[in-house]
Amino acid sequence: MEGGSKGTLKAVALIVGDNNVRGSLHFSQFPNGITHVKGKITGLSPGLHGFHIHALGDTTNGCNSTGPHFNPFKKDHGAPSDGERHAGDLGNIIAGLDGVAEVSIKDWQVGMNLARQLGMRVQELDVVSLAFNHLFRSSLVAVKGCLT
Repeated sequence: MEGGSKGTLKAVALIVGDNNVRGSLHFSQFPNGITHVKGKITGLSPGLHGFHIHALGDTTNGCNSTGPHFNPFKKDHGAPSDGERHAGDLGNIIAGLDGVAEVSIKDWQVGMNLARQLGMRVQELDVVSLAFNHLFRSSLVAVKGCLT
């Protein structure tokens, strides 16, 4: 376990999206600062899906109200391994031929000190780019999250 469970922050995001996309993601931020995102998303089209956290947990107007990617340090887009990236840029997840993506991401930038970070969306990439530009179509929105 990353740093033990004492002082670990936990959250759950329940995913309810378009076209029967469903899932749940469990967030655990350990005392050493590493956040582990683990869970399963079903109903996706097979292949790569860009995965990122938005700045706001507000979904009253769908994706339009979730705000930009979580980016407290005003960085450019990037891959999780890049020094320059949005804190909410978590790379790609892969859905198998059955439409299921098993998610297991460990990241030190995303953190969980604010509930707003649990507003997120997963988008199917039309173009894979190191810059993660906005050439994709939306496939689901996570609509609920709670800190424990």
